[in-house]
Amino acid sequence: MPVPKADAPVHSVRALLAERGGQFGEAGSSTSVGGGMAKTLYMVVENFRNGDAVPVYRRLRDCGRMAPPGLTYVGSWVDQNLERCYQLMEAQSRDRLDQWIASWSDIVDFEVHPVITSEEAAEKIALRL
Repeated sequence: MPVPKADAPVHSVRALLAERGGQFGEAGSSTSVGGGMAKTLYMVVENFRNGDAVPVYRRLRDCGRMAPPGLTYVGSWVDQNLERCYQLMEAQSRDRLDQWIASWSDIVDFEVHPVITSEEAAEKIALRL
């Protein structure tokens, strides 16, 4: 899937997922989807070491994303100062995400947050409203 241009309209996560043909269980869910293993969405915040994006983009250019099987890039957004990246990833298991993080942890500090879509959150909270 092509990466949206910076000036492109913002698409919902649901639209990004629909383009990929993916369905997701809620964060931390072990529910299988379509007979396969459930996938969890993760919002990964990458803080570039020393605020320097050059080593990150150099490695990306030279080596690619280096995602192991079972980990899929969904989309990403970079702050205007080129110091931080917000990346949405899907994984069959957290260990796949950890394996990928290990490949980048010498030049990036990571925060990882399992997430659900806003639509899923609205469904979960609906009975409490």
